[in-house]
Amino acid sequence: MPGSLRKLLDQDIGRTSRSLIFFVLFYLYLWFVVDLRLIYNCTEVITNFPVFYRGWAFFCGFLSHPGGLVEYTGAFLSQLFYISWAGALVVTIQAWLMSVCIGCILKAVNLSHLCLLRFMPPILLLITYTQYTYHFITIMAFLVTLVFVCLYLRITYSLTSNTSRLIVVLVLSVILQAIAAGAYLLFAAVCAMYELLFRRQCLLGLLYLLSAVVIPYVEGVLIFGVSIIDAYSNLSPLSWKILSFDNRRELIVIIYILYLLLPLTMLASVFWQIIQNSKITNRLNPLPAKMKFNINSQVLKWIIESLVLLAIASTAVFFSYDKEKKTVFVTDFYARQRMWPQLLRAARCYPDNYFVVNAVNRALYHTGRLSYDMFSWPQNPHTLFLSTKKYEHTSCKKSGIYLDIGLLNMAENALTESLEGLGERPSILKGLALINMVKANYDSAGIYLGALSKTLFYDDWANNYLELLKSDPDLSENKEIKRLRSVCMEKDYGFTSLNNIEVILLQLLEKNRQNRMAFEYLMSWYLLNGRLDKFVQNLDRLDDFGVSQFPRLYEEAMLIYVFSVRKPVNLLGRQISAESRQRFDGFNQILNDYKKNKQAAYNKLAKDYGDSYFFYYVYRRQGMEQ
Repeated sequence: MPGSLRKLLDQDIGRTSRSLIFFVLFYLYLWFVVDLRLIYNCTEVITNFPVFYRGWAFFCGFLSHPGGLVEYTGAFLSQLFYISWAGALVVTIQAWLMSVCIGCILKAVNLSHLCLLRFMPPILLLITYTQYTYHFITIMAFLVTLVFVCLYLRITYSLTSNTSRLIVVLVLSVILQAIAAGAYLLFAAVCAMYELLFRRQCLLGLLYLLSAVVIPYVEGVLIFGVSIIDAYSNLSPLSWKILSFDNRRELIVIIYILYLLLPLTMLASVFWQIIQNSKITNRLNPLPAKMKFNINSQVLKWIIESLVLLAIASTAVFFSYDKEKKTVFVTDFYARQRMWPQLLRAARCYPDNYFVVNAVNRALYHTGRLSYDMFSWPQNPHTLFLSTKKYEHTSCKKSGIYLDIGLLNMAENALTESLEGLGERPSILKGLALINMVKANYDSAGIYLGALSKTLFYDDWANNYLELLKSDPDLSENKEIKRLRSVCMEKDYGFTSLNNIEVILLQLLEKNRQNRMAFEYLMSWYLLNGRLDKFVQNLDRLDDFGVSQFPRLYEEAMLIYVFSVRKPVNLLGRQISAESRQRFDGFNQILNDYKKNKQAAYNKLAKDYGDSYFFYYVYRRQGMEQ
């Protein structure tokens, strides 16, 4: 075998093996660390996640404007984020195809020595996903554009006639504008730069740039009838749909870098050759041999390049990984799936976030630990219901609590607001369908169930209820429907103030004394606000639930109350445990040792009693948390 052929084969094997290792690690990271299910399920943060329905009517809606096919394909593939491994596979294939296309384009313009540059788009993708942002469809349009650039280079490789090349680019432009809308401008720019800078065909390059002005207007505005802004910007980083929403603009700079990568690389390579050669006559030739990075050992070169690539990728994901955001997404996901033990474990990664603590309180109730472990977490009076104006736009998160506790009207209002602002997300439709079934609004429920039956992953749930409505029209045998009907109030109102929370919870208990969640949340609200007089007055409600022993936090609150007012409490035939009394005495002893100096005793008390109501009552309730 000739030496040059053997060397070429060795290079190809090295590059293939490097790509294989990189994308296997890429896939595993997305699957096990990022977990794209979180992006699918987090409706209020990922506001631009697309809706997808099966059926011809839904598909036809995408044929009425340029870019519809990419939007439809992107919406379908995005649904696979519902399954963690499938979503990771989709993104990995997308990243691999971008890498292949970049490599082909670099080879066509004799920049093969910059082969590591083809890994830049996948690394940029990792940054966007470690920050839990969604730009999948915009990146999909970018990928389609790269594919068309490769097609242009491949088809025109042997064409010497400028007329033939112009015809090819016009045909591809018309098709690409229809498929990818504003992303087509990148195609026109790259092809024009190729002709201008690498083939020195100035007239042809200028005609390509002119086509970038004419084709979107003719095809988008005159034929499809879309606005001139959409004709030139839809599916590109310049789209108003991205720039008009704060959360959608997140990490948009990364998408700009992605789109500018090829044009800037092509410009930089030409300027570099000008500097090196002081003339432009050898643009189509490789760099002089003396400029190449010459290493005798191909294995050593492969190792060094691979380590550099790994270092760059690792550094990018290390500094971009948002631990707090992931914890919020994870707890929200587990709450929707009602996976309470998993939620509590995940919340330990970042326990200081209000959204996380709100989900933790709900999980503690469902696991029977709210009155035991509540103050193991950094609590605040607003964490029970996210009841301040700061969290008024978190309707979806709060709808789950409202539904659990029996505030159906408030849950319906929250989900309706989310439906108007976020679109027909399956989780929103599911909640509205359930609420309308509970309220016996079967016609409205049927509309939501019908929509869900056309989704990819909620159709079984919807079809089961549609069948159940036929066999049991009143749903009188369904346990969940019966439970919700037993606890829900006919009228309920929003939480306009902290005092309003108490009124609503008492109304829930008046409706049904067996509403345990309303009771535990009421008692927790009293503890969080230091209303121990109200807390003690409602201890007799424990009899409604057959509780024979006071929970730990209740005992601690009672000991504080007795110590403060110097009055005994009716224990209702129960006893305060010796362990709680000992802990109370130990807490007071440490305070006495520090001569009642709370700040001086803080560290010692936080270490030994940080999960107690004693500690919360003395420090956090008074805003003295350090």
